[in-house]
Amino acid sequence: MVKPKPVVVVTRKLPEQIETRMMELFDTRLNHDDVAMGQDKLIEAVKTAHVLVPTVTDRIDAGVLAHAGPQLRLIANFGNGTDHIDLASARQRGITVTNTPDVLTEDTADMTMALLLAVARRVTEGERMVRKGEWNGWSPTHMLGRRIWGKRLGIIGMGRIGRALARRARGFGLSIHYHNRNRLHADIEAPLEATYWESLDQMLARVDIVSVNCPHTPATYHLLSARRLKLLKKDAYIVNTARGEVIDEAALTRMLRDGQIAGAALDVFEHEPAINPKLVELENAVLLPHMGSATLESRIDMGEKVLINIKTFIDGHTPPDRVLPF
Repeated sequence: MVKPKPVVVVTRKLPEQIETRMMELFDTRLNHDDVAMGQDKLIEAVKTAHVLVPTVTDRIDAGVLAHAGPQLRLIANFGNGTDHIDLASARQRGITVTNTPDVLTEDTADMTMALLLAVARRVTEGERMVRKGEWNGWSPTHMLGRRIWGKRLGIIGMGRIGRALARRARGFGLSIHYHNRNRLHADIEAPLEATYWESLDQMLARVDIVSVNCPHTPATYHLLSARRLKLLKKDAYIVNTARGEVIDEAALTRMLRDGQIAGAALDVFEHEPAINPKLVELENAVLLPHMGSATLESRIDMGEKVLINIKTFIDGHTPPDRVLPF
């Protein structure tokens, strides 16, 4: 007797070749409209799915998991971050959670570097000016930004992405400073000529550019609080391609508006997709729609990891990218 294929519910549209492979391997329910599922649809999904494949736009909290049927044994997240999944509740219900690490590093580091350059050199301001027909020709003092060569870059979170950013930043003449839960091994730290700061407060007061590259956890919520933001120099810049919740967005907006910080480049937001309307109005804020890892190559690599995690789990083995609660 042929064993029935497990039911796999995918919450968002994935690259075509990944969806095709999923259809071949599993009894797959796709989201052709690519509209984020609300709580009602997520509850419906966990009632029937053997495997749920969510993304960062899906809030898989205790309320949703309370409705999970006994058949749901795996949440194979399409993405690296898992702060949108209640890991403790999943564990209590015997549900394994996996993610897709190690495939977003280079693309996210590229975007972080691009945002760093964009905010310091006022790239998006200039582009908007040209499109609006407001440019009247070159002038010696027009659209002056700041040179990044020789500046100090403070990286919060020196994991894979933080280190990849540091390698790029060295090529642009930036000196590397970092704050991390643990100091890097000397073999990693030395080639980057990186300076470790045990105190985040002390680092923030001394660097010219801050890049947020740490995950969102209960410990990092509003890590850059209003108090810490006030430690920055008035000519400092902030770049965030990690998670919006790490920064107090309301406080950042006020300080950008009042000239207490020179500029910010954000790919993520505290309440995304909602963005503080006052932040949108600011010329010294570069804002992108959470596209730091948005390359075709990364999305395919993520999908391949999801497939491997599901197949390994269904075959009775521990999936390679299992996530444990903090």
